[in-house]
Amino acid sequence: MDYLLWVIVALVAYGLMAPLTSVVTSDVPPAVALFLSTTIFPCLTAVVLVVTGTGSLSDVSSPSAGIVYVAGLFLSAGILAYYQALERGPVSVVVPIYGLFIVGSSIIGIVFLGEELTATRAAGIVVAAAAIYLAAGGEA
Repeated sequence: MDYLLWVIVALVAYGLMAPLTSVVTSDVPPAVALFLSTTIFPCLTAVVLVVTGTGSLSDVSSPSAGIVYVAGLFLSAGILAYYQALERGPVSVVVPIYGLFIVGSSIIGIVFLGEELTATRAAGIVVAAAAIYLAAGGEA
């Protein structure tokens, strides 16, 4: 359960990102906003790597690195599309629809990664999808 603090930090930080992005993309194009905001990411990550002493140069060419690069492409495409959506639509609709990634990722984990599907988890996925649909005002 040592991950709960990290989840709460992620929740708060990511929860603040969408409204700030929505406001700024009325003046700054989404691609520029994405570039500027994600410039912080490698800088902060470099500090974390140095402070924690994790990672080495051999990690960038390890067999698993290819999967990380593909995941980075998906992350980049997803976030760029998210910024575009935040520029064009209301945060109260865009964020819940974007939140469907929770349902999709859960299903992928169960189907392709062999994670256990329990009745509780299945009910949670259904309720999450319904909650996202309702939170988006039926626009999902």
